[in-house]
Amino acid sequence: MTLNRAVSIFAGLMVMGSLAGAHFSGQINLGQMSWLWLTAFVGANLFQMGFTGFCPAAKVMAALGLRNSDACGSAANGKCC
Repeated sequence: MTLNRAVSIFAGLMVMGSLAGAHFSGQINLGQMSWLWLTAFVGANLFQMGFTGFCPAAKVMAALGLRNSDACGSAANGKCC
């Protein structure tokens, strides 16, 4: 596991953990549709990217013409560092 993947896993856990903590303490209600579900989606994607290396945002940005640095390889396959 690389440092970047470990950071993605940790960040995803922190995002999803903070949402869960706020929900179960009564500060927010995730039972209703809100923009907080976007935050949950981003956290879940960070978490899964740490294990699988697949990053949907990298695939979309590569399709839009953004280039990846040579240090990380090609982003055309949707993989992140």
